[in-house]
Amino acid sequence: MTIPTSTPIATTRYGIIGCGMMGQEHLRNIALLPGAQVTRIFEPDADMLTSSLALVPGAQSAASLAEVVTSPDVDCLLIASPNFCHADQLREIARLRPLPVLLEKPACTHLDDVRSLAALQASYPAPIWVAMEYRYMPPVTMLAQEVHGQQHTGPVKMLSIREHRFPFLVKVGDWNRFNRYTGGTLVEKCCHFFDLMRHLTQSEPVRVFASAGVDHNHLDETYPDGRPDILDNAYVIVDFASGQRALLELCMFAEGARYQEEISVVGPLGKAECFVPGPGRFWPAHLGDAPVPKLVISPRDPKGPRELDVPVDPVALAAGDHNGSTLYQHQKFNAVVRGQGAVEVGLRDGLAAVVMGLAAQESARTGQAIDLTRGDYNLSVLLNSGAA
Repeated sequence: MTIPTSTPIATTRYGIIGCGMMGQEHLRNIALLPGAQVTRIFEPDADMLTSSLALVPGAQSAASLAEVVTSPDVDCLLIASPNFCHADQLREIARLRPLPVLLEKPACTHLDDVRSLAALQASYPAPIWVAMEYRYMPPVTMLAQEVHGQQHTGPVKMLSIREHRFPFLVKVGDWNRFNRYTGGTLVEKCCHFFDLMRHLTQSEPVRVFASAGVDHNHLDETYPDGRPDILDNAYVIVDFASGQRALLELCMFAEGARYQEEISVVGPLGKAECFVPGPGRFWPAHLGDAPVPKLVISPRDPKGPRELDVPVDPVALAAGDHNGSTLYQHQKFNAVVRGQGAVEVGLRDGLAAVVMGLAAQESARTGQAIDLTRGDYNLSVLLNSGAA
């Protein structure tokens, strides 16, 4: 994937709601889009606001979300505030001025908000795109093409996602240390992977079982809100209506690994895998160049794995921590705002991933599998709340 540099387009003006660590990654990537301009930023934390305005000196600071949304120099919105703010902010935007929105994951953190936002979606007149960056990592995009094409695997029966990574970073106010603000690790971190499962299988989940714990990270930390309660490792098994099954393996104290994400899909003809390194800024300089993402195709007959390097445009790679995907996602969202593209990850997708994450949290808490076809976690009922 390459960055277009010469196509003239009308300026698309962005208003930013929340501009901490992830919001600033978005700023760096919006700056790479031809004809894109950040005009307004609402960020309550003074230090984060100063850092954000340094990245886009032409932008104006706003005193409230309402000021950003109602400003005549704003064409679309990016919400990158803490998880627990998303649902209320999206509802406020719907009341004030329903502009196109790029909404950072997770879309929300509670089942009640899933219902509310599903109802909102039914009447919201503008595009809402949920930011699931992992879909747009080049090796993951290539793996999806393999899965959907079935040339080397046949119909995929098993999907495995392993993320071995660093602990949660420090955020403003330490909100990401507590389930009540994040929705839980299996929502905050893993909605990406539940979205990938639905994307790769092209099916809906019917049952979730999780085993998880708080075994290493943050055990010596205390805050005014108490001791952190976020999970730091988990196994999650998901059964799909198609008969396919998927496994997530998460460990958040394993950043010594060469690759951060390893995704494997297996069908009757063979296996396809992709390997994605973590953020380049965390790779130790004494080890030389950071690992290159890879795609590996392993047919059953004739045997003989084929390993393909999947290099990422260095400009895109340098603009964030997500293997270039934030830029590629922004290119597509920007096209939607200009009326030249379609939403690929809608609010329904974002809400489905949240339900899967909340079900996994509940399964880990109770030790019981959660049925997504009935009861409180009935996915179809939740996603169709407010439908005519």
